[in-house]
Formats: sequence, structure tokens, C-alpha cells
Amino acid sequence: MRQIPNGMAEHLASGATTLCHCWRVALKSGEVLGFTDHDRDLVIDGTAYEAEAGFAASEIESSLGLSVDNLEAAGALSSARLSEARLKAGDFDNAAVELWRVNWQDVSQRVLLKKGHVGEVTRGRGFFSAELRGLTHVLNEPRGRLYQYGCDAVLGDARCGVDLGNPDFAAAVQLNACRERRVLEVSGAAGFAAGFFAHGTLAFATGANAGRGGVIKFHRVAGALASIELWQPLLFDAAAGDRLVLRAGCDKQFSTCRAKFNNAANFRGFPHMPGDDFVLGYAVRQKKTKGKG
Repeated sequence: MRQIPNGMAEHLASGATTLCHCWRVALKSGEVLGFTDHDRDLVIDGTAYEAEAGFAASEIESSLGLSVDNLEAAGALSSARLSEARLKAGDFDNAAVELWRVNWQDVSQRVLLKKGHVGEVTRGRGFFSAELRGLTHVLNEPRGRLYQYGCDAVLGDARCGVDLGNPDFAAAVQLNACRERRVLEVSGAAGFAAGFFAHGTLAFATGANAGRGGVIKFHRVAGALASIELWQPLLFDAAAGDRLVLRAGCDKQFSTCRAKFNNAANFRGFPHMPGDDFVLGYAVRQKKTKGKG
């Protein structure tokens, strides 16, 4: 049962209220944003809540037990901090959200209505709609180890142990040309064989995409130049001369872990597990042979 602070309870019981909604959004990058449907900016606990940012909340669906509660926030992209480019880039993916009901005349009088994370985001021309998932949605996510051939670690994490800052696994390159924001021709990676960076990542150090990157689909080599194709197009146009860093990729196979990264001891899969042929196999009776003599 939600506990309403005394000051807020007295305000609600007064019959004449001055209430608004406030959204506190904490991005994975550490940036904290505030939005309110009030007609002027508010400051609560050091966080500035931008007025008329286009937010409008749907009815909150709550239930007992462990079922996932949902709320939808929709509105116009009227804030520079809440732009279509940032939504498209995934800046708000799985961001932590708090929805408050606030007395705008005295912001110390407030009650937390909802807490969760940003789910599916739908974008339109100057419009967005974001699903806000309740805290119980994390219980639907798989946990623990998977019994499978492939490694379930992320290349470069603590369980993997590979140092992606090692020059053997990374290359600082320069962009020569870019087509359709997906196919990049770069120089500076001549020492790496074709396919070395496939399944890996790239990150821009300069240019319009500085601080952003993508996942590499294909890595091809043509002489001293390398062609990098991404799974998803870049958010902004990339220009010749932009600097970026390529990092090695891994296909999660034991042979790759051993030969490419010399990291077989940290392989987090089960390469010797029996396959379907073992399950479908059956015993065969061996015929006895009579001895000679």
C-alpha cells in the first residue's frame, strides 16, 4: 500500500490542489533528466524538471503479485534534451524512470507513483511514445549460465578477461569514405586479416558521431584499405578524416577463443557437450568371432 506523506495528504484533502506530474529519467550514461507537465520549470532535490516538454502519461496499470505493470508516456519532441536523434541512438534504452505526483507550489509535498525502466520506444514525425515497464519485468530476463556450445561471456568483460585495449585487438583508423552511413572505408588497419573485426565494435573519436559507434557485421580487406559494414546505420553522416577505433570481434566458438585470443582457459561455453547425434544414437550388439585352431 502506497504511503502518502502527511503534507501531501493534507494538500489532497484540502479540496483545492495544485498538482502536476514529474518524470525523472536516469540514462545509462549517468545523465539525469527531468520533465514535467506543469507550465513552468521546477527544481526538486537538485534536478531541474523542464516544463512543457511534451510528456503525457496514460493510465497506470498496477496489479498484485509479480505480473509486469505498464505505463505509457507519449508526447511531442519539444525538448532539445528529448530529441528524435537521441531516441533513435538508443540513449533512453532501459533508462530508469520515476514518476512523481508533485504539489508545484511546495515541491517537498510529493508522492512516488511509479518506478521502472523505459521499454519499447515508438517514434513518429515530431512525436514519440515510450513504454515504461515496472520493476518486476527484470524477473522475465534469463539469469545464470546457459549449457551451450558457444561462450556466454561478453568479449572483454571480467569473465572473459581479454584486454580490448591491447594493440593486438584494436586499431585506431581514419575514415576515407562512407556510404549510406553503414559501409565505411578506412585506412590504418592493414595489419589485420579480413574478418578480424567482424562481430566487433567501432567507436568514433571525432566528427559528428564522436562518442558513438556501432556493431560490425563484415570486415573486408582490399590492399591497404579495409571495408567495414555495420549492422545498423550511423546516427549522423560521417566525413572523410574522422578518427575511430576498431575493436576485435568474437563468434563465441572455442576454436576462435583459443586461436585468436589465446584465452581457452576463460572460455565460458561447453564445447565438448554431446550433440543431437548422441541423443539419437543407440547401442549396437557386437558379434562374437570364433577363435581359430
